[in-house]
Amino acid sequence: MTYRLVEVQKSVLSKNAGLARDLRQRFAESGTFVLNLLSSPGAGKTTLLEETLRRLASTHRAAALVGDQATDNDSLRLARAKVAVRQITTGAECRLDALMVGKALDGWALADYDLLCIENVGNLICPAEYDLGEDLRVTLMSVTEGEDKPLKYPLAFNTAQTIIITKIDLSSATGFDRAAARANIERVHPGVQVIELSARSGQGLNEWLELVEQRVQAKRVAAPASV
Repeated sequence: MTYRLVEVQKSVLSKNAGLARDLRQRFAESGTFVLNLLSSPGAGKTTLLEETLRRLASTHRAAALVGDQATDNDSLRLARAKVAVRQITTGAECRLDALMVGKALDGWALADYDLLCIENVGNLICPAEYDLGEDLRVTLMSVTEGEDKPLKYPLAFNTAQTIIITKIDLSSATGFDRAAARANIERVHPGVQVIELSARSGQGLNEWLELVEQRVQAKRVAAPASV
């Protein structure tokens, strides 16, 4: 039975990989830069995305897909940034996959968007296994979660190109050990980019926004001339 479960999982991931390649090609042709944000519940994905979209919406054509098992609370929050938002309700599923993303994009002209932000389901296990065709996978951990999150959930951290430590303004109040957190991140993903920020206070936010803007611009430049 264990062998059968492994084979089924391999088949599911293989199918997802093919769909993700198709999505990545579509995003390349449209020049749309795609973010995939992963974190445990309450780490601050929605707050960071809302602030990111609010600040960039005046200069970038942005859209967002929001994954949750239930409710559209987060998509309603992101819509306040005056960008196109669609909810993906996953029900029993604990992650987004490429098929869900592809279906959610139906009817959207991707070339109309410079930036697509995907807020994955709050979970540090399942979402890390599924490629969504993104350009940049970002894993968030907050100072309230403890310094050992990278050691407990290594796949979420070693498959990310950028790691964000959120709620950094609360680090003193929570007794957060910055050096230990950094060491644990380095242990599972040596050399990965780490950004410390607070979306509420604005501390460190400019570094994140500059990264996104640079990557968005680079993607548009690399897009086919017909787009």
